[in-house]
Amino acid sequence: MELARYASHSQVSRGRRHAEPPAPTRDAYQRDRDRIVHSTAFRRLVYKTQVFLNHEGDLFRTRMTHSLEVAQLARSIARALALNEDLTEAIALAHDLGHTPFGHAGQEALDRCLRKAAPDSAGFEHNLQSLRVVDRLEERYAAFDGLNLSFETREGILKHCSRRNAVALEADEPGGVGRRFLDGSQPGLEAQLCNLADEIAYNAHDLDDGVRSGLITVEQLEGVPLVARHLAAARAEHPGLVGRRLLYEMLRRLLSAQVLDVIAATRLALSDHAPHSVERVRALPALLRFSDAMRAESTELKRFLFAQLYRHPQVHETSAQAQAVIGDLFSAYAGGLAPAGALRPDVEPTRAVADYIAGMTDRYALREHHRLTGHRVFPSMG
Repeated sequence: MELARYASHSQVSRGRRHAEPPAPTRDAYQRDRDRIVHSTAFRRLVYKTQVFLNHEGDLFRTRMTHSLEVAQLARSIARALALNEDLTEAIALAHDLGHTPFGHAGQEALDRCLRKAAPDSAGFEHNLQSLRVVDRLEERYAAFDGLNLSFETREGILKHCSRRNAVALEADEPGGVGRRFLDGSQPGLEAQLCNLADEIAYNAHDLDDGVRSGLITVEQLEGVPLVARHLAAARAEHPGLVGRRLLYEMLRRLLSAQVLDVIAATRLALSDHAPHSVERVRALPALLRFSDAMRAESTELKRFLFAQLYRHPQVHETSAQAQAVIGDLFSAYAGGLAPAGALRPDVEPTRAVADYIAGMTDRYALREHHRLTGHRVFPSMG
């Protein structure tokens, strides 16, 4: 497929931090995708929590399945908009590599631990940690740390960044991936797309997992306009449909409606601004977008999930236990009880502890916690 002028073209990539000869059979972004898929951090995603821990059910999403769903949605939209599908896939597959065990609960706990141990610390940001994984923590090559990915893949991985961390990135790499957080510019459209595909994916699959868990009912969904509309459409086409088939028919329509809305709204924005290159895209407002109506409805859906699922007492209880595990591990490792060779000697000690914990799967964190404390928090996972 011929790429649009505003897409990211691999032959004019801003390159890698460490120069390498081109691959004979793959372009730069295909090579990035392959390096990500073969990385240790990617394999670990299969045992990292999305919302529900592995022991709570075999069919709940993990960070791995979430990343695959984001990649599928993003590639479909990229194809429709004549964007670079390989770059889009690479960003989607790598965007959560820095996530801690136990999902957002683990991230919040690790951030608190870092700030308490080192008050001047910038804390923990999982987007920055994902970049740290591909830039430094993966150990697969003799010539350099990390995966040495292309600039465009790296900028897409870094979806969000505090100003403090952006300043540090800019000092280390002038004009690099931290610059846009200081000057207000945008990343390429493939990066913008993955950010939105992430939202579309987790809104839909968290609904699915929430109903599967019993924490959300289909009746509750009737109060969410975006969802209720597609439930009504599914029932109208298939009278008498109930249970999981009804849920899946609704979810299929929900995903399609959001994907088609993004394509239409983005085409309109591209027509209005007519960017002739990716560099022009960077100087414009974000062009990859929902329509205003879909943005409002998606935001309302997120509010519903936050109130009814993410803050559900059962999820809250599990999260509190998981956060205690992270706190105990941090204290033990910072106190000198880390396994031999676990902490990188070239990294500030508390940051090295955070790197080690962030790289753990849920079950490895629980095994380490049991080894150190003798306590099994989630017995079926230990």
